[in-house]
Amino acid sequence: MSSPASAVHGDGAAPTFYLVDEHDHAEGGSTMFGFWVYLMSDCLIFAVLFATYGVLGSNYAAGPSPKDLFDLPLVAINTSMLLFSSITYGFAMLTMDKGRIAATQGWLALTGLFGLAFLGIELYEFAHMIHEGATPQRSAFLSSFFTLVGTHGLHVTVGLVWLVTLMIQVKRYGLIQANRRRLMCLSLFWHFLDVIWIGVFTFVYLMGMLR
Repeated sequence: MSSPASAVHGDGAAPTFYLVDEHDHAEGGSTMFGFWVYLMSDCLIFAVLFATYGVLGSNYAAGPSPKDLFDLPLVAINTSMLLFSSITYGFAMLTMDKGRIAATQGWLALTGLFGLAFLGIELYEFAHMIHEGATPQRSAFLSSFFTLVGTHGLHVTVGLVWLVTLMIQVKRYGLIQANRRRLMCLSLFWHFLDVIWIGVFTFVYLMGMLR
């Protein structure tokens, strides 16, 4: 237990009380709170991008519209890749709780494969659109589309790098408390990206095809 002490200033001011020994903090006790703060800031970024697309998404400048560009079945397959990756990450967390390192690594690897498939299909879509002349500078619609969808894709890329890094950490040090905490943070991040993509799929692709 830490003991209180006081110091009296020479000018007669009121004494200042403090603790001689600060009490111990749990290791990583503020990590989850800090990560939630980060996710809230990321929500604001995507909220701005969604609002920008909502304003500019119907300005085609006599160029192609969503009906001319979007391949909805392909986008649906891409969406399923990200949804499956969230399911497999959930299984990774369940096996982590049981302390099964090999099973956790296997589910994490499967999550990474689904994430790579998602990115590959998205890059194919971008390349096809650019090949058709639908570049970001073609219209306000395309500028806002590439910015919103591309920002999400960048987040998925960062998540995959993070995933591989954690797999290496787990292989070297096992499911120690620090690695469990890091996997929990990545779980929040990964499911957050899944929720954002559902918004993109609905607001950009489905509503775009109805215009």
